[in-house]
Amino acid sequence: MHHFLSSRIRAMAESATLAMHSLTQSLQAQGHHICDLTLGEPNFITPYSIQEAAKQAIDTGKYFSYPPVAGYKDLREAIAKKLKHENKIVCEPNQIIVSTGAKQSLSNLFFCLLDPGDEIIVFTPYWVSYASNIELAGGKCVFIKGSKERHYEPTSEQLEQAITPKTKAIIYSSPSNPSGLVLSKESLLGIAEVLERHPHVLVIADEIYEYIHFTEGLTSIGSIDKIKDRVVTVNGFSKGYAMTGWRVGYLAAPLWLAKACEKIQGQLTSATCSIAQRAALAAFDVEPKIIQEMRDTYRRRRDLAIKYIQHMPGITCNIPLGAFYLFPDISHYFGHTDGKVVIKNADDFCMYLLQEAKVSTVSGTGFGNPHCIRISYATSDEVIREGMERIQKALQKLYPTTSA
Repeated sequence: MHHFLSSRIRAMAESATLAMHSLTQSLQAQGHHICDLTLGEPNFITPYSIQEAAKQAIDTGKYFSYPPVAGYKDLREAIAKKLKHENKIVCEPNQIIVSTGAKQSLSNLFFCLLDPGDEIIVFTPYWVSYASNIELAGGKCVFIKGSKERHYEPTSEQLEQAITPKTKAIIYSSPSNPSGLVLSKESLLGIAEVLERHPHVLVIADEIYEYIHFTEGLTSIGSIDKIKDRVVTVNGFSKGYAMTGWRVGYLAAPLWLAKACEKIQGQLTSATCSIAQRAALAAFDVEPKIIQEMRDTYRRRRDLAIKYIQHMPGITCNIPLGAFYLFPDISHYFGHTDGKVVIKNADDFCMYLLQEAKVSTVSGTGFGNPHCIRISYATSDEVIREGMERIQKALQKLYPTTSA
């Protein structure tokens, strides 16, 4: 019955992270003990004060009707205040659209900006859903990737060369999923300098991992005067506040673009869940030490995972400065075998780890780098230790096919 499906859905790739997680769950249901290192989902419980705010919202009986499409005004006011105070981004509440997760914010943007053939420059490696959603909206991805020595950060020269008359925007995440790259203020100023010469190009800055970084501080490109009127900042509550299931994200954009996103959201989903919005509002009152404790835990887990990786022969990995992933290069093992299967690419490597070690990871192919895999350390220390030890043992069984 596949002939009933549209060509767009048949051409769309399944999310690599969700596909691997689904396979992991299937094996777990069969009784296998899988060390799951796939999903970027905090294993912390949503802070208690946020939970209480949701319960109180229910108890008042005031929030059972459709909310405004763009989000409750007090929530958008709180977001605008946060952006001004923490990010030095000045915007009005009517420039903010609250959506059902940052993923919807991005999808709204792509559908509002792109006509067939329009281009978006994507810093690579990239979050898996960028490419699929850009293509779904009729756009074309132009990928630029820096060297591993630069933590995969493209140069200003690469950006300049990638811009064409068809370029609508550039998009990046910082801190980055999957590489952990954090763009410095100097790097962002370099991007701004390039884009100052190309006034037809917007910036889409995905800052969803903003609170999970191991640096002195972050700079938002939306705070840079020379291009601030061409920046869209996308963020949300999922990662920093351990609220993945609540599904609340937002964007701050020039008014003309915010209104367009409100228009398309009104047709697609209307507003985000009313109770989740009340919970999100309470997030701004969470004690900073709670966020700091989570960040400290992620840093400790990063260091734990890196320690294991550094003792795995043939595998190299940059030390991430943010988010909660490792993105090691495992291409040394291409052409290796355990006597039963030959590893030809990162997909094969991940399947080998799943079948042989019962450890689930995600191939870097879906992130734009087929030499790497993504390992999430947003899980317990125990799972990290056991998963890494299993990987070490599985690697010991591999040898080059040429020596067989």
